[in-house]
Amino acid sequence: MAALWIFIIIIGIFIVVAVGIYNGLITLRNRADNAWAQVDVQLRRRYDLIPNLVETVKGYAKHEKEVFQKVTEARSQAIDAGSVKEQEQAENMLTGALKSLFAVVENYPELKANQNFLLLQEELAGTEGKIAYARQFYNDTVMKFNTKQQVFPSNVLANMFGFKEKEYFEIEEPEAREPVNVKF
Repeated sequence: MAALWIFIIIIGIFIVVAVGIYNGLITLRNRADNAWAQVDVQLRRRYDLIPNLVETVKGYAKHEKEVFQKVTEARSQAIDAGSVKEQEQAENMLTGALKSLFAVVENYPELKANQNFLLLQEELAGTEGKIAYARQFYNDTVMKFNTKQQVFPSNVLANMFGFKEKEYFEIEEPEAREPVNVKF
């Protein structure tokens, strides 16, 4: 009789641990999904600012059509991106196109002094900071979720219930990887 109680207690402990692990995986998956939604909100905000920025610059730099077209195309691709990997590639293209746009602005001192342009540029810079924070939070959450799926014993349950690892959202920042040049 005592052996039966010990068996029931062991099975009970196993069930409690399994439920805890499963709920932990669900919680982390939902946090990762929510974190991605927050990244998406900031990206949408950025996409809404870009046409206003382009129109402001167009007023001063009418002959820079190729730059405007690249920004518009990159924005469209970013909006239509489906997976995290596609979003990552589209964001890299959009960042490059925006750099070209700001390079054009350097040739127009009166545009750089335009109040509307300055406000848009400030708003875009603030949004970029929010995107970076949301991306970092998403990647941290994905790391926790993926790690939980890889460690024992939760990896057993993760495999049993078909949990899939999530992709990180990494935007290329080539200047951040290059060595800093210091000249005296």
